[in-house]
Amino acid sequence: MRHAFLEGLAYELASAGIATLRYQFPYMEEGRGRPDSPKVLTATVRAAIAAAADVAPDLKLLAGGKSLGGRMTSHLLSEPPNSGSAASITRVRGLVFFGFPLHAPGKPGLKRAEHLNQVKVPMLFHQGTRDTLADLTLMQSLCAQMESRAKLHVVDAADHSFHVLKRSGKTDADILRELARTTASWAASL
Repeated sequence: MRHAFLEGLAYELASAGIATLRYQFPYMEEGRGRPDSPKVLTATVRAAIAAAADVAPDLKLLAGGKSLGGRMTSHLLSEPPNSGSAASITRVRGLVFFGFPLHAPGKPGLKRAEHLNQVKVPMLFHQGTRDTLADLTLMQSLCAQMESRAKLHVVDAADHSFHVLKRSGKTDADILRELARTTASWAASL
């Protein structure tokens, strides 16, 4: 949660009128390289959503994240809410993904996205054209299949970390601002 990208994005989202709640998965907090089990990851997301709902009961609640965090958030929202967290989960009005990890590098496929058909809230996917974890043609097809529930925002020349090539004429700071403004505009439409 203290990664430069996430700190910069939180700053830009705040500048665009969106408050953020950043959190860490246990494996990151403990400095382990291997991610926790999906059960632990989704339980962490559930706890973060509940905390956000408690702290800001009057704000529109969006959920999501960067890469694995976003994917685990979508897994949680693809499941029927359990009775203990139903109130906070049902407050989520939309999901925002900053680099959805659609597949392993060099192995295009849609298996990691099968659960998205079960997500009932609108979704915004921010994807770079150079993202090796999300073939853009597959992302476009996936979003088209989900019709009005999914919007794809393509970031030209950006990789999975949203770093851009110098020849793009943009800086990483420009991209963070673009991501935040696009998110704010989309959120206002919900």
